Amino acid sequence: MASSPTDAAVALTRLGLGARPGEIDRVAADPRGWAMGQIRPQGAPQPSGQFADTAERVAQYIDYQSDAGLARRDRRAAAPATADAAPVPAPAPAPAPGMPDAADPQAVARREARQAARRDITQDTAQEFLARAQLGATTDDGFAERWALFWSNALTVSAAKFASGAFVGQYEREAVRPHVFGRFEDLVLAAEQHPAMLLYLDQARSVGPDSMADARRNAGLNENLAREMMELHTVGADGGYTQGDVTELARALTGWSIPAARDQRQPNRPRRARNMAAQAEPGPDGFVFRANVHEPGARTVMGKTYPAAGLAQGQAILRDLARHPATARRLSRRLAAHFVADDPPPALVARLEAAWTGSGGDLAQVARALVDAPETWTPQPAKIKTPYDFIVSAHRALGSRPQRVQPLRQALLDMGQPPFAPPSPEGWPDTAADWAGPDALVKRLNWSRTAADLAQASDPNAVAAAALGPRLGERTRLAVARAESRPEALTLLFMSPEFQRR
Repeated sequence: MASSPTDAAVALTRLGLGARPGEIDRVAADPRGWAMGQIRPQGAPQPSGQFADTAERVAQYIDYQSDAGLARRDRRAAAPATADAAPVPAPAPAPAPGMPDAADPQAVARREARQAARRDITQDTAQEFLARAQLGATTDDGFAERWALFWSNALTVSAAKFASGAFVGQYEREAVRPHVFGRFEDLVLAAEQHPAMLLYLDQARSVGPDSMADARRNAGLNENLAREMMELHTVGADGGYTQGDVTELARALTGWSIPAARDQRQPNRPRRARNMAAQAEPGPDGFVFRANVHEPGARTVMGKTYPAAGLAQGQAILRDLARHPATARRLSRRLAAHFVADDPPPALVARLEAAWTGSGGDLAQVARALVDAPETWTPQPAKIKTPYDFIVSAHRALGSRPQRVQPLRQALLDMGQPPFAPPSPEGWPDTAADWAGPDALVKRLNWSRTAADLAQASDPNAVAAAALGPRLGERTRLAVARAESRPEALTLLFMSPEFQRR
């Protein structure tokens, strides 16, 4: 295939995360081959660093919950007497409302341990986000990385909720990245059964109305996971399901949960507690199926009846939803809209859908169809970068990487995309209308000035040429060349239409 610097620039900015110095020249020999070579059975690359895996984080989370339970007990013990209690002599000065008595060193120690556990988990998650951004800024596999980020957002969880945020790094590393070039049904099953998803959508506390547990706890059915599983993760709102289907799926999913302290078998526990623990069936990556909270009976979802089968019942329904033609159609369009244009070419959507249905949901085949499609290689950029994309691509252009988590976190907060914290189960929005408002552009300008002031690059003209290649327009080239200072030149580059779009 003939060398094509234009296709290389398109590949690195549209399919990838931006070009690093010299990368357009390296990729120009075979831009399609550059992308195809990243479609590997082992999935997307992993951020580097020593981080807790899901099993270790489950243990930490159980300890945190145990400390939290003891802290609540301490607060109840420290609460003032009710108004109709018998009069008593004036007491000594009381602790602040909701705080354990400072004279009780065990209560104070428990409170401090809980605060430390929460702080450790939060800081570890922040470091995982920094490692992910550093991977994005330095990886040779920009297409695989963007592909993984797409699926992490399509099957989103959020650190805006501490419980799910405690597992968000593990979720992306263990449930998403290894499966992004495998079968979609395997990816979505790993995602739905991960603690991050089960806690984010409150599935861990859903109890079958006719289960053994509900007679004791009166906890109730929670439909959040079932609804988002159908509306956002598979067939979509126009996929032909009804509210009755959501309820039936929610009943089938009862019992999907995460480990708890009570699951740890101890010889001196009461017989009833041991029996309840025995009904917790462990699965992969911190998943537990609790037979005693599962709703018994057959379920009918979208016209198909699934016999009572415990854990296997919900899994069978989810796999059928993953294979449904409406799922292929909806997610093919979403892929085309993410990679190519907010209003994607119908021909591209059709190509992706054909690859999806023809391969039985093999995401490697769908990725190859995207790379092969002529619509992918149109030179005119049509997508605005998200704040995360923008920051990562600027670091790539400079040949640098984010060094500290706090400035990165603050920049993303300012631009409206806080780390690991999409605002809803729909994930981060993906259109120009969502990211190109006047205030958003001012925030990008402010960050660009700061980044330009700190940059070590000696020649802004070389940075511009290496980052954009043939996509660098004459107007932007002249603006960078005529700038009065190096920081001003880099700021003009980062805020140029060519750099802001991909």
